Amino acid sequence: MKVIILAGGLGTRLSEETSLVPKPMVEIGGRPILWHIMKIYSHYGFNDFIILTGYKSHIIKDYFINYYNRYSDITVDMARNSVEIHKTRHEPWKVTMLYTGQDTMTGGRIKKAQSYIGNEPFLLTYGDGVADVNIKDLIQSHKKSKKIITMTAVQPSGRFGALVIKNDNLITSFMEKPKGNETWVNGGFFVCEPKVFDYIKNSDKTIFERQPLEDIAKVKQLNAFKHNGFWKPMDTLREKNELTDLWYSGKAPWNVWDK
Repeated sequence: MKVIILAGGLGTRLSEETSLVPKPMVEIGGRPILWHIMKIYSHYGFNDFIILTGYKSHIIKDYFINYYNRYSDITVDMARNSVEIHKTRHEPWKVTMLYTGQDTMTGGRIKKAQSYIGNEPFLLTYGDGVADVNIKDLIQSHKKSKKIITMTAVQPSGRFGALVIKNDNLITSFMEKPKGNETWVNGGFFVCEPKVFDYIKNSDKTIFERQPLEDIAKVKQLNAFKHNGFWKPMDTLREKNELTDLWYSGKAPWNVWDK
């Protein structure tokens, strides 16, 4: 199963960092948050990634193209014009990077990946948030539900897309960023059937969290996977610093690969 990661936004609320790099490349403990997200999926055996880029896409491309040199021990012999790699640190990843446009909205970006997904289910998440979500349990919930999409539902403070969830975990209403505080919100970490592409208009202006998810919820095809563990987005410098402190403390809950 392939993993799509949305990594093309401007990240305006984190302008202290994103004026230089795209938001998914902002570092937590010396590694981009994108790397942390990929490590979560890789821990569960999912290593085929499609990164949907936009703003400063070349920085993401350069990172993966130069990944081996970046994290390997090397000797550069300038007199002989040679480079010797002593020890490599690598990941079992296949990474496809799609430039989906500078100003394309989330739905438009996902639509551009359709030809790379084909007729198979896929995983999807945002490139700016980490969690200790059990991906295998998430997929099992999705298969059991037989719905078009399973969304990880979390319970932080307000300002995120609110969900109405029935006792059978069926999402009957989706509203992006409503006023006031709600109980369960959109935490990303989706499982999607390929039919989801039918709900995304072929337009760069389509916002995935509005028309597509709202329409899928209306036809009772949006399943909730309730996650009561750790989940945190990186929208502000304060949140970035909080994640960094957790990482350096050795108590980062999302670091499931070292446990």
